[in-house]
Amino acid sequence: MSRLLERFLRYVQVDTTACEGAEAYPSSPGQLELGRMLVEELRGMGLAAEQDAHGLVLATLPSNGGRQVPAIAFNAHLDTSPETTGAGVKPQVWRAYNGQDLVLPGDPSKVLRVAENPELASLRGCTLITTDGTTLLGADDKAGVAVIMEAAERLCETPTLPHGPLRLLFTCDEEIGRGVDFVDISRLDAAACYTLDGHAADEIDVETFSADLAVVTIRGVNIHPSIAKGRMVNAVRAAADFLARLPRTRLAPEHAEGREGFLHPYAIHGGVAEVVLRILLRDFETPALSEYAALLESAARATQVAFPDCRTSVDIRPQYRNMREGLAREPRAVAYAEEAMRRVGRTPKLTVVRGGTDGSRLTELGLPTPNLSTGEHNPHSVLEWTCLEEMELAVRVVLALCAVWAERG
Repeated sequence: MSRLLERFLRYVQVDTTACEGAEAYPSSPGQLELGRMLVEELRGMGLAAEQDAHGLVLATLPSNGGRQVPAIAFNAHLDTSPETTGAGVKPQVWRAYNGQDLVLPGDPSKVLRVAENPELASLRGCTLITTDGTTLLGADDKAGVAVIMEAAERLCETPTLPHGPLRLLFTCDEEIGRGVDFVDISRLDAAACYTLDGHAADEIDVETFSADLAVVTIRGVNIHPSIAKGRMVNAVRAAADFLARLPRTRLAPEHAEGREGFLHPYAIHGGVAEVVLRILLRDFETPALSEYAALLESAARATQVAFPDCRTSVDIRPQYRNMREGLAREPRAVAYAEEAMRRVGRTPKLTVVRGGTDGSRLTELGLPTPNLSTGEHNPHSVLEWTCLEEMELAVRVVLALCAVWAERG
């Protein structure tokens, strides 16, 4: 596992923070840098690998079996969340974890508490990797990147490990909903794909949210406050009115769980002349998104009445859809993942993820793509952490999954 750890630590120190609103793809140069690293490493393993004009990294492992079986693909994303900085990551390695709270050295006010992370109780004696408390770690999804890369190297080193044709795909800008914008499904030519972008261990995500993004723009009129009477139209005050009209104790992520959806205002910027709000719409049932959009439109109209000299607009942008229906069309994708987990001595859990992955879009495009555990915990946070043993388990699951497909096709 030492090589897996070294690989992960190397990757997380490359700043690949996605930049929402950027016109370029990928949205940040670090994603190209990490992609180039991966291509060099993959070619060093003897694989055909390339980074295309969009920064996507693709590689192929030819089958080592005698009979023809379908190709499968593995995917992870290179970018990290823009919600917390990924610049200057200083990963902390805690060997033989003692089961106690962990005070993060970069900011002692940031403490990884056992009471708030009950999964720590089962990881005593394991190797944990945390942030120093000042940045995110980037295990979402560099744990997945490391797992796929390590599995590929082990397959290259040990030709007796059975596998059919394998495609490796590393995408950019997943965190801002653009991960598969330039993926050519026909080029992958795979029966199924697996994202390595999941929580903890033993989970197979078979449903995700359906998701839209609402961009609400409120335009006012700015003028110097000394001469503003009767002339200024303050978009900031109108934005406050609009937000006050949204539900607070329902349809809000801080009050939702399980299969409950939500509206989530997560970014606001601007001033007197113009304010732009970004709001996530999430639900497991796609038709509910239209209801949420209608609620926003109603709030915008009410704000327009209250501030008649403002101009409000609501722009709804589709992001991804629940993978449930797409996976049902290729039952082998989930069934073989369950078998792989059983082969490494684990009990698989079919789970519903309150979020999305590149697999949501890939499935929507016709490539069934469930999501597998990689040991991610507390993503998008300075309290993010991962467990080396859970990452190693994910490597073993990938190798077993390759064997199942090679045997059963």
